[in-house]
Amino acid sequence: MTSASPWIPVALSADIEAGTSAGTLVNGEERVVWRDDKGEAHVWEDRCPHRGMRMSFGFVRGDHIACLYHGWRYDTGGQCRYIPAHPDLEVPQTIKVPTFAATERAGIVWMAPEGADAADLSTLAETAEAVRSLFLDLPTNAALLAVTAAPPEGYRPLPSETGTVTFEGYDVAVLIAAQPRNAGRTALHITVSGNTSAAIRRDLILWATDLRNRVESQMVEAA
Repeated sequence: MTSASPWIPVALSADIEAGTSAGTLVNGEERVVWRDDKGEAHVWEDRCPHRGMRMSFGFVRGDHIACLYHGWRYDTGGQCRYIPAHPDLEVPQTIKVPTFAATERAGIVWMAPEGADAADLSTLAETAEAVRSLFLDLPTNAALLAVTAAPPEGYRPLPSETGTVTFEGYDVAVLIAAQPRNAGRTALHITVSGNTSAAIRRDLILWATDLRNRVESQMVEAA
């Protein structure tokens, strides 16, 4: 992933099971992450064009996702294909949810503008085990600084791309990928690759929890 990469992490892959969806924020804008029955992940604007209902409140059926409000059903390209109140209607091509490029790498779902090259993520591990997502009330740069200032015990930092932090130790690599939810809040998606074990993941979960608690305590003291 290069410093100019358009790819933004939006969820741990393990958190988006087939047939489910989840809402999130990217730079203050609402997005829905959903996975069809074939296992492919999709990232869209989280809004039905009809009445503005969040698509993340809807339900996934096969390779379609339907709005909860009136059941308007959309295919994987964001095109509305079926309107229950008008079952015989040939749906106009103009009724479409804005979509983004989506791919998975290092145990994370990433989004970018349509047409982005997934090769930008080729420096990351193909697969990884989820540790957890950590939410901090900090701007993204400050959140990443908090991570680098307190690495997990026994790990050393590696050169990382913009928006990520990588640590290496115990024959594993830990990736922390930052999602800017809004100006003052960041999600850190943490995965581990290599010769991982339940014990390593548990220790990393404890480290992440401790990091969040220390950041929160510092914010209370500063207030």
